[in-house]
Amino acid sequence: MAYSTRKPSAKKPRKPRKDFPLFPHATHRWAKKVRGRLVYFGPATPDGDQGTQAALERWLQQKDDLLAGRAPRVSGGGVTIREMLNRFLTAKEALVASGEILPGTFAEYHKVAERIAAVFALWRAVEDLRSEDFERLRGRLAKQYSAVRLANEVQRVRTIFKFAYESGLIDRPVRFGPEFKKPSAKVLRLERAKKGLRLFQPDELRAVLAAADLPMKAKILLGVNCGYGNTDVASLRISALDLATSWVDYPRPKTGIPRRCPLWPETVTALRDHLATRPKPQDPAHNDLVFIGRRGKTMLGKHDHWRVATDFGKLLRKTKVKTGDGEKTIYRPGLSFYTLRHVFQTIGDGARDPVALRDLIGHAPPANDMAALYRERIDDARLQAVADHVRRWLFGTENKE
Repeated sequence: MAYSTRKPSAKKPRKPRKDFPLFPHATHRWAKKVRGRLVYFGPATPDGDQGTQAALERWLQQKDDLLAGRAPRVSGGGVTIREMLNRFLTAKEALVASGEILPGTFAEYHKVAERIAAVFALWRAVEDLRSEDFERLRGRLAKQYSAVRLANEVQRVRTIFKFAYESGLIDRPVRFGPEFKKPSAKVLRLERAKKGLRLFQPDELRAVLAAADLPMKAKILLGVNCGYGNTDVASLRISALDLATSWVDYPRPKTGIPRRCPLWPETVTALRDHLATRPKPQDPAHNDLVFIGRRGKTMLGKHDHWRVATDFGKLLRKTKVKTGDGEKTIYRPGLSFYTLRHVFQTIGDGARDPVALRDLIGHAPPANDMAALYRERIDDARLQAVADHVRRWLFGTENKE
């Protein structure tokens, strides 16, 4: 019988942790079985972590290709996903500091960057991405979000990669492939029809107003009186208010379009009562803000402006406006603080002055509207007529004060 002259091998190392994706093979290499075959990722030495970490990084680099049945492609350098996302967020953070975009907008971009990082390995070169990578990203997003939210997410992803090209981080635009696109108009219409009308009835809004505390009551009235959204309310300045004449002049933060809105007596009263008891801001720079968040902080932080929507949602559930009030609970999706803009637009249409309504709600005129280029202002009487029409719908009264 022949005997081997090779010395017994050293003891195989153990996995550094239970969830470590590789196992030590008898050949003293880290390995994993992928699609029915063994793949090796480097030496598994029992006396150090350096080889273990290198094997793990190699697996992470090659995982997507291996699981898809492709030969792993080693990235040939260039800007990585991590570098691109960091550069993009740094650029957007500077725009927040200069007041060119709102913190809420930055927060949305930050969340999209996190979603990209969760699907694409951060070490990968941007130019190495393929259409199937973006198909996988879109599939992940489609499982999480509605069609409308998916459309927004797709657009934000495209914005990030467009930034990479336009800022010179990559030499050519990224090819997203034919499937990485927004849902069709048909899909969006069907989803909207499934949710039903995003609209409150007058008695529902009156019930919500009756149950609201003082700050929220003022916010709701601004929403239905002037078509203000969450960020509009959170960023509103005291200097924009003229409560003596019952007007507010405040450009829409999202677009910078000027807005001038007549305030109802109910809105003026709620604002006066709120300002009389408004907490003192922690930062003197926020003294001009109408609404201050919890503990005296601004509501324009990364997440704080969303509390307008969160608190309003709680109020809808408390008054059973969102869930119904019968033996059978009927959930009404799509109702939120932003629905107040839908109310203002929908009911305001009845005043039959679309130009005045557009000016009040802060929408940009169509690109082919030449008259808008020459129109310097809208008569206050026209703006007042639209506001009065909405007020009659809600309270059944004219604004005579």
